[in-house]
Amino acid sequence: MPANNFRFEHKSKPLLSKGEFYKRQLRFVVYSFVLLAISLGIGMIGYHLATGMPWIDAFYNASMILTGMGPIDAMPTTGAKLFAGFYALFSGIVFLSTAAVLFAPVIHRLLHIMHIQEENES
Repeated sequence: MPANNFRFEHKSKPLLSKGEFYKRQLRFVVYSFVLLAISLGIGMIGYHLATGMPWIDAFYNASMILTGMGPIDAMPTTGAKLFAGFYALFSGIVFLSTAAVLFAPVIHRLLHIMHIQEENES
């Protein structure tokens, strides 16, 4: 993946067309889904190994924690409780990171528009 995928145009450059902006936004949505899928996989593997849950239950527990809904099953061991606690903390960071990735193109575009308007008023 080229490093240019994460770069935004400089404020001195023209505003991207709507089509190019939509392509950029779609790319960032894909990045967000990849981040969520990896995080869900980490949770599923952790719950499966720490508690011996079947994969479907591990998916259910990991997805509920990842979405902020809270735990479902009681954790039977100290190790499982530690994993669940650290996974919940990790999930909070993933939530904030995903929101930042999703909204970055929109916020950049709004700031770029504001800069163009400021230049036109001067």
